Amino acid sequence: MTRLILLDRDGVINVNVADYVRAAEQWIPIPGVPRAIARLQSAGFLIGVCTNQAGIGRGLFDESALARIHRKMARELAGVGAHLDALRWCPHVPEDACGCRKPRPGMLLDIMGELHVSATETIFVGDAIRDVEAAHAAGCRAALVRTGHGARVEPIARGMGVDWVGDDLAAFADWALTTATW
Repeated sequence: MTRLILLDRDGVINVNVADYVRAAEQWIPIPGVPRAIARLQSAGFLIGVCTNQAGIGRGLFDESALARIHRKMARELAGVGAHLDALRWCPHVPEDACGCRKPRPGMLLDIMGELHVSATETIFVGDAIRDVEAAHAAGCRAALVRTGHGARVEPIARGMGVDWVGDDLAAFADWALTTATW
């Protein structure tokens, strides 16, 4: 049985920036996250990232800047023996009403299809209500970290029926590695 962990990026993997992470030098991993991802992969989990990047649609940065940010993220992960099995981003603004922008499930469904993992074997870890909504819309489980916006939205997320809430991705890894099913 292959299990998939999908992650939001900003606020889950890296420190959230008020007005978008626009350049690679602004991308700073949350302490312990690269190692948490490495631990999960060592245990056989597939790891994917689904991230809204409306800054592209707003003209604040372009896809080449995003590529440099993602290369830095890949280097940080490689430094601890980890990698991403899939990465998707939505460059649209909310007004575009696309199918890929969270809370819609497009990115999640795309990665599950690419990696041939069912929704019942997938959990999406985010820090925002739109992440919980996207997980539910995709038919997979939802987890909330308190990093990023998570602490502020925790009461609402709990009311929506998230499967797990904890301090950060390292705590999520501890839970996922000791929980037989989720």
